[in-house]
Amino acid sequence: MTDFDLKSYDFELPPELIAERPVADRHSSRLLVYDEARDQVIHSSYKNIGEFLPPESTLVFNRSKVFPCRLIGEKVTGGEVEVFILSLMSQDHFYPSMIRASGKRREGEIFHFANSLSCKIVKVIGDGTFLVQFNCSHEELLFQLEQVGKIPIPPYIRGGVSDEEDKKTYQTVYAKEVGSVAAPTAGLHFSLELLEVLKKQDHKLASVTLHVGAGTFAPVKTSNILEHKMHEEFYSIDQENLKIIQEAKCRVAVGTTSLRTLESCWIDGQIQFDLSQGMQGTSIFLHPGKAVHSIDALVTNFHLPQSTLLMLISSLIGRKKVLELYEIAIKERYRFFSYGDGMLILRKKRSP
Repeated sequence: MTDFDLKSYDFELPPELIAERPVADRHSSRLLVYDEARDQVIHSSYKNIGEFLPPESTLVFNRSKVFPCRLIGEKVTGGEVEVFILSLMSQDHFYPSMIRASGKRREGEIFHFANSLSCKIVKVIGDGTFLVQFNCSHEELLFQLEQVGKIPIPPYIRGGVSDEEDKKTYQTVYAKEVGSVAAPTAGLHFSLELLEVLKKQDHKLASVTLHVGAGTFAPVKTSNILEHKMHEEFYSIDQENLKIIQEAKCRVAVGTTSLRTLESCWIDGQIQFDLSQGMQGTSIFLHPGKAVHSIDALVTNFHLPQSTLLMLISSLIGRKKVLELYEIAIKERYRFFSYGDGMLILRKKRSP
C-alpha cells in the first residue's frame, strides 16, 4: 500500500486506551517527544515540555473557544430532536446546522428547547445540513446556548454524552474567540501554571484563531486520500500576534489547527496575513507529498485511524514513522484521542 491508500493509515487500538476523562492536572498528561534529527524517542510529561524546545521557541496556540452547540428539544409533535449548530458565522441570522430527528425534515418545521428557545428550518441545504433561524438575537442565542446547550464531545468519548464537567475540561485555559464545535485538543494540556513556566524559560507565546468545524473530523470515504475534500474553516491572526509569529526563531504549532492556519498563511517563503480581510477561509489538506514549511515543531494528540489528522502528522515525518510512534505509544499505554496524552515532534532542519 502507498501513502495515498486510506487503509495504510489504519492501526489497532485497545479500547481501554481511549481516554474518557482528562487527567486531574492538565500539564500532568504524558508526552512522547520525537526528535527527528536524532530519530530519538523520549517519554516525559507536558509539564517538562519547555525543556525539550529549542531556546526562545515561539509556541502558537489556537484561542478559538468551543461553544455548547448541541441542543436537545422537541418537535411540535412531541418527538425528540437534536440540533447541532455547525457555525456561529451567520448570514441574516441563519445558522448552518445538522438535525437529528425521526421522519423527514422540511422547511418551516419548528423545534422547541428549554427557556422558550426555538428554531425554524429556513432552508434544506442537503447532505444532512440545514439553515435554521432562532427566535432571538445573536447575542441572546449565545447566552441561551451557555444555559441549555451541551458541549459536543466526540462520539468515541462516553458515547458523545457530555456533562457540566466537560464545559470546563473540554476547553483550553486561554480560549477567547467563541466559534468552534470541537476543541483544539493539543492545547488542553496547557495549564496557566505551565504557560507561566514557558515564559520564564524565555519561550514566547502567540495565538491565532481557527474555528474548528465538524468537517475537520469527517471520515475519509475515498480509498484514495487525494480524492478527499476538506470542509472550509475560518481563521484570523491579529497584528500583534502576526508580528510575534513572523519574528519567531523556532515556530512550534500547538495542535493541528494552529498548523493548518500557519501553513495557509505561508506565502512566498514567509507567514503573511491580510489584516484588512478579517476572517479568511481555508480548506487546506496536509498529507504525505505536501511539504510543510511554516513550523519547526508540532504539539499534537494521538488521532483516530484513517483520519485526516493522522495524515497531517504524516506530512511532517512520514506515515511509516508516525505509525511506528503510535505502536510505541500503544505499547507504553499512552492514553489516546481528545482527552488523552500527546506528542512533541521536533523536526530536523530543512534546506531553504
